[in-house]
Amino acid sequence: MTARNLLLLKNLRLLEPAFEEPRDGYEILIEGERISEVADRPIASAAADVIDCGGRVVMPGLIDCHVHSMHSEVYMRRMEDVPLTLATARGAKRLKEMLDRGFTTVRDTGGTDWGMKMAIDQGLIPGPRLFIAGRSIGPTGGHSDGRSRTNPGYACPCCNGMAYLRLVADGEPAVRKAVREQMRQGCDHVKIMVSGGVASPYDPLDSQQFSAAEIIAAVEEAEAFGRYTLAHAYSAEAIIRAVTHGVRTIEHGNLIDEPAAKLMAERGAYLVANLVAYVAMKERAADYGMPATMLEKNELVLQGGYKSLEICKAAGVKVAYGSDLLGALAVDQSREFSIRTEVQKPIEVIRSATTIAAEVVRRPGRLGTIAPNAWADIIVVDGDPTRDVTLLEGQGKHLAAIMRGGCFHKNRLGAAA
Repeated sequence: MTARNLLLLKNLRLLEPAFEEPRDGYEILIEGERISEVADRPIASAAADVIDCGGRVVMPGLIDCHVHSMHSEVYMRRMEDVPLTLATARGAKRLKEMLDRGFTTVRDTGGTDWGMKMAIDQGLIPGPRLFIAGRSIGPTGGHSDGRSRTNPGYACPCCNGMAYLRLVADGEPAVRKAVREQMRQGCDHVKIMVSGGVASPYDPLDSQQFSAAEIIAAVEEAEAFGRYTLAHAYSAEAIIRAVTHGVRTIEHGNLIDEPAAKLMAERGAYLVANLVAYVAMKERAADYGMPATMLEKNELVLQGGYKSLEICKAAGVKVAYGSDLLGALAVDQSREFSIRTEVQKPIEVIRSATTIAAEVVRRPGRLGTIAPNAWADIIVVDGDPTRDVTLLEGQGKHLAAIMRGGCFHKNRLGAAA
């Protein structure tokens, strides 16, 4: 990235997510890493370098609220054979590719540690702003427990990618200790498992995992540290248990029902949906070794995914953008846009990846918007994504520029005048 002190973006169409469509006549002044001024008239700044956007659409950088940077295998059992050195190299590549697609912020929901976050912050590797959960936490036999039935436990997480990503804790004291350790490790949020999952070997989707007491322990410890808790949950029963006891965001939620959605709306809880994960697994996960038992569970949650969006919209639940793609399936990260437009307007999906997502990561007004004092995380699009949302897909090929914190990661607009 090349830092610029003062930049003036002109000749653009502004797509602020609050708008229904891009608007002409705007200019944007960027000072350092933040946006200084946004106006629907010419901005006077003799000291600024002028960037001509060529009439393109300028909008906030995208935010993905459910990624796994270090999950580099589709069939997670294979992570047991991945040393941390290789997992880190793969993770660095995955993060750069996310930024290449215009995702200037991502929320990692398990497996990525403070070292990767610091590597990005210190400019050692290119990547988006990274909010981390550390190791996801669940009970024995639950979604965080990927061991084979013949494996009594991992000796240590040092040389085993699977063990490093996840943590098993049983009972309230163990959960408190596990959460406190994630806080000590610099995490931004805590990930717990409260229902079965697709990519775990032995737990049925409708299984109830962490108990009420364990959920309360996780929530109390996270909030005591100024953080919050998110929960992997598919079934309505698991969602209700989690939200009743203070969980702030529900991940997946494919099997939600009206009462569960009503409770989420009343409590101000968010849903982070990721339909693309199930579509991609149905299409290609078998090619990467995922067994039939997992693919059968995937089919069940895929059927409920579209309905979950309709139920949440009717109840007034805010739904954020997520992808949750494992291994080589990560190339489909941006497909969530077109998949969701089967039941949502393009601008609604865009808001899920900007303003709503910014609320999820607790940075409203700083991320997901083009406004004074916001971070200058910006993408410049070759066309109008409110009319053709696939312009946000294609591995970033329709993005003329990608800026994070006032610095260009990609720029084919030409040199500043």
